[in-house]
Order: sequence, then structure tokens, then C-alpha cells
Amino acid sequence: MEQYILALDQGTSSSRAIVFDRAGKICSVAQKEFRQIFPRSGWVEHDPDEIWSSEASVIAEAITSVDINGTNIAAIGITNQRETTIVWDVETEQPVYNAIVWQDRRTSEYCDRLRAEGRADFIHERTGLIIDAYFSATKIKWILDNVEGARERAEAGKLRFGTVDTWLVWRLTRGECHVTDVSNASRTMLLNIHTLDWDDELLSLFGIPRSMMPEVRSSSEVYGHTKTTIFAHRVPIAGIAGDQQAALFGQMCVEPGMMKNTYGTGCFLLMNCGSKPVMSQNNLLTTVAWKIGGKVDYALEGSIFVGGSVVQWLRDGLGIIRSSSEVEALARTVDDNGGVYFVPALTGLGAPWWDQYARGTITGLSRGTTAAHIARAALEAIAFQSMDIVDAMMRDSGLKLKSLKVDGGASRNDLLMQFQSDMLRSAVIRPGITETTALGAAYLAGLAVGYWRDIAEIRGQWQEQSRFEPLMEPSEAERLQRSWHDAVYRTLSDYNCNR
Repeated sequence: MEQYILALDQGTSSSRAIVFDRAGKICSVAQKEFRQIFPRSGWVEHDPDEIWSSEASVIAEAITSVDINGTNIAAIGITNQRETTIVWDVETEQPVYNAIVWQDRRTSEYCDRLRAEGRADFIHERTGLIIDAYFSATKIKWILDNVEGARERAEAGKLRFGTVDTWLVWRLTRGECHVTDVSNASRTMLLNIHTLDWDDELLSLFGIPRSMMPEVRSSSEVYGHTKTTIFAHRVPIAGIAGDQQAALFGQMCVEPGMMKNTYGTGCFLLMNCGSKPVMSQNNLLTTVAWKIGGKVDYALEGSIFVGGSVVQWLRDGLGIIRSSSEVEALARTVDDNGGVYFVPALTGLGAPWWDQYARGTITGLSRGTTAAHIARAALEAIAFQSMDIVDAMMRDSGLKLKSLKVDGGASRNDLLMQFQSDMLRSAVIRPGITETTALGAAYLAGLAVGYWRDIAEIRGQWQEQSRFEPLMEPSEAERLQRSWHDAVYRTLSDYNCNR
């Protein structure tokens, strides 16, 4: 009987299920969007039950469309939006509050207090992270402090915490497995990345009972088996990785110095830095890439909060395009940005600036500025932000960029990819399968059950689709970079406060 791997790709705006065959080819895809909830400015939430129901729906659709069932599925791999925080009652299995999404900024003031108390170095040394509302720890604390009765139930051992991977496994196994993998755990600001276990001092600092925390496991092993009615047979759940680490693995960046960029809602650049964590001196994050067969790989990461979502804002906020797919054609109607620079700090600036109070800025407007110039500046902003992170990674690691592997929705934009190559003065490589996040989760699951023999076999499947080489004169690239940095400085909150 033909066997397949089912990958669940639970993103920030939609749930997807993808069936892969032994050659790593996509056999079917099902996708369903779910609601984005914005209770206040800077607050972003999801309904955990809607996440689960949408994922269950796409699982059924994906496997039905290729006329298979649970007996045909060798394993399930899960990849997920990271840092998003769900807390639920272990007895009722009901969430006590909506999922607080990674983009949410409600705990920014608390993060400021932590920095003022001198906690930054301690947290960075233990977790590899920078204190920010982005991560799960402050979100858990907010739920315990603000949902009536939550802290008392947590201290009585009645509540469980999980990032979205943990929530999906819990629902798939009907509460038999409360687990996460090292990559997701490393994004909570509660994991000691040196011991790969929850840090008791950090749990105490945030007032989080250890009983809430899932068991930390490797990224490729059998965690449990499904018990839902979606499958007639029990299917092993055998791979878990946060979306960006899964994409790094799906791009086969398995050696130190290899780098990828995922152009999604945000942009996430990761560089494999080997078996020992590299602690950044340039405001990057040190994170766990994965753990496979007892071997741990670490990564440096730079996060851009607003990447592809800047195009959504052009559509929904400004109304200058009717669909996201129109942005490239509009931007191509002008030869350059016309002196317009758009710093899309709509939810603050991520690496390497880490200014949560920065807000978006468009500079260089004139009477001659058109919607096309703004569209082009928005696309260029994605490349400029990525360029800043690559520069920081090279300084931290001492390595020189040879090429950048790319994936995610915006990587299909040829204008953006060419401009990215021009700014990096390096090749940008787009793979034959751009669904590398789901593919990475599939590979991790398949390795655990012997569907693929080893990483060497998987590397043989990776294929290049397109390669973009730098075409712009270096002097012109440097001029654009200087103007971009001038625009960024005008966006930073310290600049505005000191004027």
C-alpha cells in the first residue's frame, strides 16, 4: 500500500494540510483561513477552537482529495506559528482565553519593567532571546494575571500551556500527549537553551507553575498516535518544529553557515550555526533549530515583524491594490522608488533594531509620488530589512554569505527577489518546492518512522527552481542602503523622542 506523509502547517492566518509522497512532491493541499481578532490597538488574538476545527477540516479535505485514509499515512508532521500562547483547562479541555498571537504587544510595558530591573542579560544568557512581548512567557503571565481564577487553577495544577503545536497534538491525541519540541520551547523565553529544559528561575520570575508546561521532546520522534475520528486508524505523530526552523530544515540548511529567509506575514532569516549556540552581539536571537537523534543544531535568527503583510496593508489600509498579487505589476510601472522609502514598523521594528515603539514611516514624498512608487518602496522595504539582518549575522558568525535560500509567499515575487540579490550582492535561490515549511515538518516526521532513511537521502531531493544574481552597480546599491538607513533612524522611537 502506497504510503504518504501528512504535514500540518498551522500559520498565522490559515490552517493547511499537505500530503507529500516519498519523492517530497506535493500530492494534495487544503487550506482554510480563520479569524483574526483585534480587541484593542496592538492586541492580536485567535480562537483556539477555531484553529483546531479549521485544521481538522483541512486534514479531512487533503486526504480525501487523493483518496487515502489513515492506513496510507506513515506519519504526521506539525509546524506552527511560534510564540502564540494558549492556556486551557486540563479537565474541561476548554481554553481559558483566546490564543494570544506572536504579533500581540499588550505586554510591552511589562517588558520595559523587566529591562529596567536589569533582567535583560540574565534572560539573554539563559534563553538566547531579547526581552520582548513577542515571546510566550509574558503572554502566559498576562493570562494568569487577568483571567478570573486562572492563577488559582494554574497553581492547583488544573491548567496547561502550549504553543500551537502542543494544542494540536493535545487535540489529535485527545489529551494523551502534552508535549512540544525543542524548537518551539526555545521561543517561549522559559527554556534554558543550554540544558534544553524549562528553567526554574525563569518560571519563578514570571510566576508560571511548572505543572502547566509541556514535556520538551526532540523534533523527530513518535510522540503519540491520533485518537480523533478524522482517521479510522491510529496514525503516529512524529515530527514537530516551529515554522521557521521547519523551513530551515526543509531548505536543507543542515550545515553551519547555511541561511534561509521565509517571506511570510513577517520575514524570518535563520542561519544554521552548528552544535553550539552563538550568542549574538548584534541584537539577533539565538534559538534551537532542531534536535534529531540526540544531535542538537542551533541557529541565529532575525525576525521582521512586517514582511508580506505590508502588501496586505497596501490592499486593506490604503486600497491602492485590489489583491496582493497585483503589487508586483504596479511596482514595475516605475523604474525606481522615486526617492520614497517605506519603513513598515506597523507593529514595531524587529531585528536588528528591536524597537517595539517604532511606528511606520514613509519618507521622500513629493507631488510626483504615485501609488506605484509607494508599492515599490513597500517591496524594497522587505529586502532592506532582510539585508540588515544578513549583515548582522555575518558580523556575529564571522561567516560570509554565499547565497540565500528563499521561500514563503512573497518569494514568488521576481521583482522583490532580484532587488534582494542586488542589496545582498549575493545569489538568491528559490527552490522547486516553495512550501518548505510544511516540507520540513514532513521530513522530520518521515525520518522518525524510517520513511526516509537519513538526511543524505532527503538532500538528494532538493532542487533549485530559480536563481537571482546581482545586477545593480555596487555604488547604486550603497546609495539606496544609505537612504534606507536614514529613513529607519527617523522611525526609531529614540530619534523621535530626542527631536
